[in-house]
Amino acid sequence: MKQRGWLQVRGRDIVDEDGQIVVLRGVGLGGWMMMENFITGYPSSEMVMRAALRKALGEEAYESFFDTFLHDFFDDADAAYLASLGLNHVRLPFNYRHFEDDLNPGRFKPEGFALLDRAINLCAQHGLYTILDLHGLPGWQNQHWHSDNPTHWSSFWNHIEFQDRVVGLWEALAERYRDNPLVAGYNLINEPGDVAGKTIDPFYRRLEKAIRSIDGRHILFLEGNRYATDFDQLGDPLPNTVYAAHDYALPGFIDGGGYPGVTRGQYVDRRRVEEVFLNRTAYMRTREVPIWIGEFGPVYTGDAQNDAWRYQLLEDQLDLYALHGASWALWTYKDIGLQGLVTVPETTSYMKLIEPALKKKARLGADAWGGTDTHIRQIMAPVEELFQKEFPNFQPYPWGQQRWINQLVRHMLLAEPLVDDFVAQFAAVSPERAADLGSSFRFDKCQVRAPLADALKRWSGQATNQRQGGIA
Repeated sequence: MKQRGWLQVRGRDIVDEDGQIVVLRGVGLGGWMMMENFITGYPSSEMVMRAALRKALGEEAYESFFDTFLHDFFDDADAAYLASLGLNHVRLPFNYRHFEDDLNPGRFKPEGFALLDRAINLCAQHGLYTILDLHGLPGWQNQHWHSDNPTHWSSFWNHIEFQDRVVGLWEALAERYRDNPLVAGYNLINEPGDVAGKTIDPFYRRLEKAIRSIDGRHILFLEGNRYATDFDQLGDPLPNTVYAAHDYALPGFIDGGGYPGVTRGQYVDRRRVEEVFLNRTAYMRTREVPIWIGEFGPVYTGDAQNDAWRYQLLEDQLDLYALHGASWALWTYKDIGLQGLVTVPETTSYMKLIEPALKKKARLGADAWGGTDTHIRQIMAPVEELFQKEFPNFQPYPWGQQRWINQLVRHMLLAEPLVDDFVAQFAAVSPERAADLGSSFRFDKCQVRAPLADALKRWSGQATNQRQGGIA
């Protein structure tokens, strides 16, 4: 696969150095430099898990596990496989903690840059662009676990110190990669959740100015507010900038109904999926700038009929993106079985070790992305009824009363003590054994979700062909 040099924005298109339209089709590397609980199995947030695991393993075994994990989770075989599907880019999410410590802000750690360098080069060797994605910010840019937030509050938007640190980090990243065309661009903030909606646009403009003083060539990828779904708070488009929506469809969630069918009280069919997509991308289409769906994709339950509905949903979304000339990055590339294109099988040493903790987490519904409250309704129902009676108008940001209760009870109150159950499985693990556990994520130990891979391969060239054919 030939990589075609610097990319830039031209009107509603992304083009290469020859002026040819490039529709980005790829995956997000979730769970690697920004860990998420459903991807690798732990409860709660990454920072809580890491602190407990360091204490349980000891420094040497802790380092042995994570050194191996970070190397084997994404290696040459992974980049080669993605290229074999005809994909052309990888979104690289990372936690700011790889680059600086809270007690030493602004003193950047070389090992974080080394991890990015390696992934960028592995991708480039197989013709894949990379998009650098700041997924976890100091102070937390949204209210959920996937920004490594152990609370339900986002402090980033209210504290200038956190904002200054993000500007400084992006200045350092821009300085390092400004002359590197292997990087397609910079995804500045993943899924922002600015409750008041007053800070996001001024901060984007401050950040753009800081980066452009160093790097005038790379594309910036900016996401809408309310977790990349709402662009009403953004002003006029910035130059050489792609605007990114996330497009998770209701039937693709863990509690999704049939497709077409009813999920969370709403009937969803292809027409409704398209309505949501058009609403989320109205900003881009009316201003004639490129569309990038930075995340989308259903989760899979293991039930044949249920998953068949989900594959149909995926096909409909990919078809819609092609029809509208939208670039996309599937979420996610690799995990322990819920959503990944490549999954870690139950026979690996890591999965065998954490099996008891996974079962308990599932029983208590403590996984925000892959769990339900089926077995704890006797706890949840009275709380929900109390709120409906006493606080009927309470609909907190970002997703309302029901999901607020879920977050506080299931994903925090129950998830935090479950961390102890998880790390207890690692007691007395030696450094050698820790390395073996980390290697469970190596490509040759994993299995491919074949129907998903087939779909991506079929659609990997469709968007370019249709868009060049004049379909808007």
